[in-house]
Amino acid sequence: MNTIFKKIAEELHIRESQVEATIKLIDEGNTIPFIARYRKEVTGNLSDEVLRDLEERLTYLRNLENRKEEIIRLIDEQGKLTEDLVVKIASTMILSELEDIYRPFRPKKRTKATIAKEKGLEPLANTIYFQIEKRDLYEIAKNFINEEKGVTSAEEAIAGALDIIAENIADNADYRKKIKSFCFREAVISSKAIKEVTSPYEMYYDFKESILKIPSHRILAINRGEKEKFLKVKIEKPDDKILEYLKKQIIKDLKSQFYEPLNKAIEDSYKRLIEPSIERELRNDLTERSEEKAIKVFGKNAKQLLLQPPIKDMTVMGFDPAYRTGCKIAVIDKTGKLLDTATVYPTEPQNDVAGAKETLKEMIHKYHVNMIAIGNGTASRESETFVADMIKEVEEKIYYAIVSEAGASVYSASKLATEEYPDVNVSLRGAISIARRLQDPLSELVKIDPKAIGVGQYQHDVNQKKLSESLTGVVEDAVNTVGVDINTATPSLLSYVSGINGTIAKNIVKYRDENGELKQRKDLLKVPKLGPAAFKQCAGFIRIFNGNNPLEVTAVHPESYEVAEKLLTNLGYSVENLTQKEKLQALKHDLQKLDIHKMAEVLQVGVLTLKDIIEEISKPGRDPRENLPKPILRSDVLKFEDLQEGMELTGTVRNVIDFGAFVDIGVKHDGLVHISEMADRYIKNPSEIVSVGDIIKVKVIGIDKQKQKVSLSMKS
Repeated sequence: MNTIFKKIAEELHIRESQVEATIKLIDEGNTIPFIARYRKEVTGNLSDEVLRDLEERLTYLRNLENRKEEIIRLIDEQGKLTEDLVVKIASTMILSELEDIYRPFRPKKRTKATIAKEKGLEPLANTIYFQIEKRDLYEIAKNFINEEKGVTSAEEAIAGALDIIAENIADNADYRKKIKSFCFREAVISSKAIKEVTSPYEMYYDFKESILKIPSHRILAINRGEKEKFLKVKIEKPDDKILEYLKKQIIKDLKSQFYEPLNKAIEDSYKRLIEPSIERELRNDLTERSEEKAIKVFGKNAKQLLLQPPIKDMTVMGFDPAYRTGCKIAVIDKTGKLLDTATVYPTEPQNDVAGAKETLKEMIHKYHVNMIAIGNGTASRESETFVADMIKEVEEKIYYAIVSEAGASVYSASKLATEEYPDVNVSLRGAISIARRLQDPLSELVKIDPKAIGVGQYQHDVNQKKLSESLTGVVEDAVNTVGVDINTATPSLLSYVSGINGTIAKNIVKYRDENGELKQRKDLLKVPKLGPAAFKQCAGFIRIFNGNNPLEVTAVHPESYEVAEKLLTNLGYSVENLTQKEKLQALKHDLQKLDIHKMAEVLQVGVLTLKDIIEEISKPGRDPRENLPKPILRSDVLKFEDLQEGMELTGTVRNVIDFGAFVDIGVKHDGLVHISEMADRYIKNPSEIVSVGDIIKVKVIGIDKQKQKVSLSMKS
């Protein structure tokens, strides 16, 4: 276990004591959001991201330890376990290296070497390999002629012995490790076109790049091109260097009679056995690293999207654009309740602009619509032009915003959508989702499989199990960062709260429906299957507005109520003062002057915990998303034809990938800010500069009218 502590501490650049304390908390059944928020003193204030990485590495290293034990047992059962092997296995920290150690002992199918061993040629193979015997090799080999076993000549005996040597060389873990290190430093990945046709993979039709430097998005693109039968891919290895290394390790005397046969065995071993398996391993390693990077990018983007600020206290019209089937409209009130739906046909082929305007104007007037949320899919820009023209003709001041509709169709046809809107047509549910995404992105997006929200790169090409696990963690962290109103939250949202699973989430809603609003967090203990352990994990993330205790609109955990109350009493206030505007202002002022370290001693509480309590009671009920950039609200449309080089615009970052960021500047297609145009200094990764949802200023530096592509720059 100490080895695991040390390894994780080195990798994550944290102290071993932090690793040990965190692992203890995880093993006790605490969730990552709970540990990140309420055990800062114990972990040394590790963030949720670091804690997720720690948990992932812990799982890997524990699985590695289990595999080590299994391999030691399997080798021991063969009677081949030595002290050296035990030490070697114990010191290995990479699974692929561990499997290389086990490789010679792994049960094999019938190979050339196993057939040669059956013929009794292993002693001859050892004679050649260790190069000690002075007698003539052919004379020695004659002793192994055995026609019953199929060895009819000295040449056949030597050939069989060389097959055994070739396999032994290929199974040698030290050789394999060194060969891989040569390849990682010097190998090149190359791709050629299988068929010269127009495709998204044309840049890879005659492509070469060092595997040491190739970025992850290019590996994933090449993999996809190969899978779709456009590309033939190969790893070009430093073959001469590898063969020279093997010969140096194995051949003792270049003038010896064993030189030629060993040279032949080495070349056969490399070309027939080592090279193909190393190629597979290199490709797998490159893919795994690239997938890991892509999953992290996806996770970071998804979190930013989930944490986009809500548009509160507004009646929103959701506008789901389409052509032939018509644009679907849904109006929701300030609480997200559906008021009305319609289908209009302002786009081709009907082009009923006048009829669509009349319908929408009536709905805007009737329901006092403040905002229109337009989905960014098919017919989005034509719909935007229509909406921009239409709102000029209404008396009310209305704005519109473009909203990502990724996953809306998945939600519309889901079991959940059917339960929420059993009487609403499937096609109209997408418009409801689009409206609600503007009103409260987090509450709506948790209803959709995180993979469907469209803010990654090559998300369909990566390991789907790892992607799902990572994104589930991202959604959990986002939900628990914001907190959940227990009296309005859907089961989808509740199921991501720390300590609450799908069954408990449904039980909470059922309890709420049968007994009315919960007035205090302790009421959760009356919910079936929600015991003290789950309550401890979830309580701090639950919000109860208009309840019995003003602390319960904050993230102060019930275990810290006494500390919070003592703090308030010390300053001459009470919990009830948190709901009184004037008293709250005075309290904020007094909290700013507080000596936190001194007060922490008085209250016998950790400084980090006290800081969190102070922050929460300073702004009870505060939504942490309030400080993030709001969506761009538009009242007029920008056409592609209006764009000119040098034009400066404000846009919303829609996606961040390895090579840049896609920005919605209000024309049909998002513009690309390449990584080289993001800053005046060198940056390694676009996420150093931007996140999904950021509002940024950009300059148009290139327009491709034929491809409808726009190049943008963020440079000063």
